[in-house]
Amino acid sequence: MTDQGELCRKLARDLDGAFPDLIAAMQDQIYSGLRRLHRADAEDLTQEVFIRAYRALSGYEPSRIRKLKLRGWLWTIAMNLGRNHARDRARRPTPVRLVDHFSTEDPEPLDSQAWSRRLAALGVHQRRAVVLRHVAGLSYGEIARALERPEGTVKADVHRGIERLRTIMEAER
Repeated sequence: MTDQGELCRKLARDLDGAFPDLIAAMQDQIYSGLRRLHRADAEDLTQEVFIRAYRALSGYEPSRIRKLKLRGWLWTIAMNLGRNHARDRARRPTPVRLVDHFSTEDPEPLDSQAWSRRLAALGVHQRRAVVLRHVAGLSYGEIARALERPEGTVKADVHRGIERLRTIMEAER
């Protein structure tokens, strides 16, 4: 990813001109993480993250944009959208389950279905923390802000999630 500070400065100078750079720098990471958390709706949620980010940035003063921690800020938007989506989805039945076939341009690894199954075995807090730490590469502080949980709790969720994944993988042998 490009330097976040430089990207913030570009966004503060010319939001419309620099926004495609933000999308290029972050879209694969956001999509990959959301895919692990909200498989069927990851594309729509990823698009909505950037729509909301653009709308928010267009109302910010340039000085505020220059100070942003972009990666954590975008993940906060993504996690809030995901939570709202899951809550809304739980209120209505899902009529048909779609099967996802990977294209050759899919950024996911070939064994993505196995990882999706393993991650689904984790509790929601552990799954979110593990994905944000090890798929998206966020720091514990960024994860804590995105999930609105204490940093120590996030560290414990990541640790317990990794231990659970290790147990699952050992059982697969």
